[in-house]
Amino acid sequence: MFKQISSLQNSLVKQVLHLQEKSRERKKQGLFIIEGLREITLALKGGYIIETILFCSEIVSEENIENQFQDVSEVIEITHEVYKKIAYRNSTEGIIAIAKSKDLQIKNLKAPFDSKDSNLLILVAEALEKPGNIGALLRTADAANIDAVLIANPKTDMYNPNIIRSSVGCLFTNTIATGTSEEIILFLKNNNVKIYCAELQASNSYLDCNFNKASAIIVGAEANGLSNLWLENSTQNIIIPMQGEIDSMNVSVAAGIIIFEAKRQRLTIDNCQK
Repeated sequence: MFKQISSLQNSLVKQVLHLQEKSRERKKQGLFIIEGLREITLALKGGYIIETILFCSEIVSEENIENQFQDVSEVIEITHEVYKKIAYRNSTEGIIAIAKSKDLQIKNLKAPFDSKDSNLLILVAEALEKPGNIGALLRTADAANIDAVLIANPKTDMYNPNIIRSSVGCLFTNTIATGTSEEIILFLKNNNVKIYCAELQASNSYLDCNFNKASAIIVGAEANGLSNLWLENSTQNIIIPMQGEIDSMNVSVAAGIIIFEAKRQRLTIDNCQK
């Protein structure tokens, strides 16, 4: 038999709500919330520690929970009323987890970044505010299987529920690090990574750039673009030529176009060398 919670006033229920709603609580407790079977499974695969599983037996069977989460120390059955109270998404599989966060500071970034000969492909996003855009970037990074996503001068913590939701769990499938722009620029230079800034001014078409060596694609917030620090340290500014009336597009779309051009170039080189 699992421990059961039926009261909306239970202290654990309140803790879950605080972790969902308040970045300060997530940082203070070193915990965050994951909702959905796919996301929780990806978190476990990505080396995250799950402290507690909460499940609603009206939605998911006890047998499924027992089979999939044998190694989780605490599994608790909750009523449908409690589940509706703490569920962040309208449509889920009836399962929520409390997980331990990781220290994502760039100083903790490990191999393959300890080899200056690594042919890295990295995405850097500076000062993005919208969790949905960050989540979309993480999905693109996962789809392209790039080496890392670096968040410079982050405006929200990476364990924001909207980032987890919009990334469909790709927060856990990518190598991610955060830091100041200064720290990330130093990291890139120490690893011999060329810096390609998506920028309207003094730019070449992304199609004219050679991404076959270690490369970082740098994108900024749509409203303000990249800071001068990035532009001063840019190997080359790049632009996606526009054919309509506007001169920009959604940051995640732009990043995806450039990333997959870099992947196309590398695939072409690999095929020619075979």
